[in-house]
Amino acid sequence: MTVPRKRAATIRDVAEAAQVSTATVSKFVNGNQRFTAEVEARIAQAVRQLGYSLNPMARGMITGQTGNVGIVILDIRNPYFTSLVKGAARQAASAGLNLIIADAEESTSPELGVLQSLRRRVDGLIVSARLPAPAIESLFDSGTPVVFYGRPSPYEKNHNVGCDNYAAALMLGRHLRELGHRRISYLGFSGARWSFERERGLKDAFKGVDAHFRTFDATAPSAEEGERLASTVLLSQELDDAIVTYNDLLAMGLLVEAKSLGIRVPEQVSVAGFDNLAYGRLVSPALTSVDMMGEATGELAMRKLVGVIKGQPSLHEDDVLQSRIVARESTGPRRTRVND
Repeated sequence: MTVPRKRAATIRDVAEAAQVSTATVSKFVNGNQRFTAEVEARIAQAVRQLGYSLNPMARGMITGQTGNVGIVILDIRNPYFTSLVKGAARQAASAGLNLIIADAEESTSPELGVLQSLRRRVDGLIVSARLPAPAIESLFDSGTPVVFYGRPSPYEKNHNVGCDNYAAALMLGRHLRELGHRRISYLGFSGARWSFERERGLKDAFKGVDAHFRTFDATAPSAEEGERLASTVLLSQELDDAIVTYNDLLAMGLLVEAKSLGIRVPEQVSVAGFDNLAYGRLVSPALTSVDMMGEATGELAMRKLVGVIKGQPSLHEDDVLQSRIVARESTGPRRTRVND
């Protein structure tokens, strides 16, 4: 027995139900013209009742939502952000949402334009807590639902997801302290607020012991910058016991150049970074790193964003994920010095 297939609603059906012309329906659902509130309400009701198939723009006019969410990452070339997007994309898909990705290119200038362009096309955004204040203030002024990744946000009472950078660095510093290291260099990235938290945690790990610190600043958190600064960090004076970098990319660049300079890691100096990139275990020696939970951060941030969009209250405005040390071959016991 063949069951008659129900005919899909047409634009003519909608026009008849709303008591308007087909031209009026077409102009409304395609966003070409606005009408009185009463006419638009009749068309919207007819569309919903008849199940008329809408294009995304029309659906947004009817429901007030686009079905899109966005994430602004700081550098698409950095595998940490690839992990972040992977987690966010998985959660967005399970919620039936389309994910739009924007790259701010680790710069201090394009973020505002990126946000202004993206927020018009999405129901909510996931952005970095270390974007410049004007960009974040503009986002708040727009009323767009937002969740920050990375902590802390420069604003109170906002939804934040990420690891505690101070606590992560404190953990890594204690690991190096237990290995006997006392002369430490930190290759930071002053363009990121998180870098100062990592430097502070690293130094606090050595309280109570006679330790010496040097700080260097990278102009970009990249492997190329790690290679460029390697000779400055490694050859500027007596070699330190350990070098900690702002992220794994800087550390991997440093490792490559250390080999060219004839410096053995970890026999002469230990090297460690942050993020626990998958590539870190493929370099030689394999890199010790702090896992900053990129994929889990993206997934939780998207789950929170979906809740914010739906108006569901969040039990915790801040969600702190637990970082962990992944110790590999690039760190080892402090070498014996001649004057020891």
